[in-house]
Amino acid sequence: MTSETDTGAWDQLFINVDVATMVPGNVSYGLIEDGAVILSGDTIAWVGARSDLPIAAGIIVDVTNCAGGVLTPGLIDCHTHLVYGGNRSAEFEERLNGVSYEEISRRGGGIASTVAATRAETEEQLHHSAAKRLDTLCSSGVTTVEIKSGYGLDTETEKKMLRVARALNAREGVDVVTSFLGAHAIPVEYKGRSGEFIDLVCSEMLPAVMEDGLADAVDGFCEGIAFSPDEMERVFKKAGEFGLPIKLHAEQLSDLGGAALAARYGALSADHLEYLGQSGVDAMADAGTVAVLLPGAFYYLHETQKPPLEALVSAGVPIAVATDLNPGSSPVNSLLTAMNMACVLFGMTPEQTLAGVTVNAARALGLSDRGVIAPGKKADLACWDILGPGELSYPLGANPCSSLFKNGRRVHGIGSAA
Repeated sequence: MTSETDTGAWDQLFINVDVATMVPGNVSYGLIEDGAVILSGDTIAWVGARSDLPIAAGIIVDVTNCAGGVLTPGLIDCHTHLVYGGNRSAEFEERLNGVSYEEISRRGGGIASTVAATRAETEEQLHHSAAKRLDTLCSSGVTTVEIKSGYGLDTETEKKMLRVARALNAREGVDVVTSFLGAHAIPVEYKGRSGEFIDLVCSEMLPAVMEDGLADAVDGFCEGIAFSPDEMERVFKKAGEFGLPIKLHAEQLSDLGGAALAARYGALSADHLEYLGQSGVDAMADAGTVAVLLPGAFYYLHETQKPPLEALVSAGVPIAVATDLNPGSSPVNSLLTAMNMACVLFGMTPEQTLAGVTVNAARALGLSDRGVIAPGKKADLACWDILGPGELSYPLGANPCSSLFKNGRRVHGIGSAA
């Protein structure tokens, strides 16, 4: 691969590394064995075999010897609920001791307890806890994270959550993309009046969020325990008035046609999808909507219905993988763990999962400037102390990330000089 970049602007070189470019093609992982990558500032300038380097390495000031490891794009967690108050560990223990989720919910537990805790905490408290979760994610190779609201369910708390997410975006080493998830659940004060709550979402909450510039996309939960397709369509139309892209939690517990609805509105992604039918698969394929699979929620909820992986692959639907990090159904704080779960629980291949947290995850967020190692893309790179890229989905609890680069700057780990 070559670039038009002026050689005088080339200032960083990676060598002694196999490069998993994740550029779609005939080569597994887009792999370049004994490759090299040249950066120009915050951008990738050249990628290719080390033997084809167009200039002498000595001209470049900063040379990183990756010690025979693997270089991948920085990982992207495209579905998280990372900002929230409190936690639900006590409920987890209760469920394991035989108390039903329904009983816990009747006592004010479940999502209602997280809403109450999130409303009660200050912006500073929410920022402190969320920053720790974000640091844990990023330490294992993540350079871009999507964060949803949805645990406020009132205007001020939704804005508070999104302000925290925006503040986290200022941290070195990570980009944060925000999604307004006001239509996440029916708050207790609107029990039995979901339509009226959607009125609030559309007439007050979303306009207030947009007035402050807090959302990059709009999301919702289309399910029997949440909102109907008709109600979600109202939210989508309102999002369209603001020019916002949409996403949707769909077909997690039943097939209400949410994914097909989202696809008709050109959704970036439809997420969960355990009960997705063929008509939904076809609609997503036609629209180019990404399927975001969330094995953490499948694991924690003891689900048995798997997403229709074979149908999605056959139809050519791009498939992403994410942690769904949240305090209730998926307290998973490792994207590498989610990759392993996607292999073991859903039958994805390691190559599919790596694509799912790089090139396809970028697409799920509407980002075309990252997710692959190619000239002109952002210099978000992770160097791994592994023998091959398939090893990233193999172990549980391991973190082989030896160094991490965001916009061309090292933000984690150390490298050896060439």
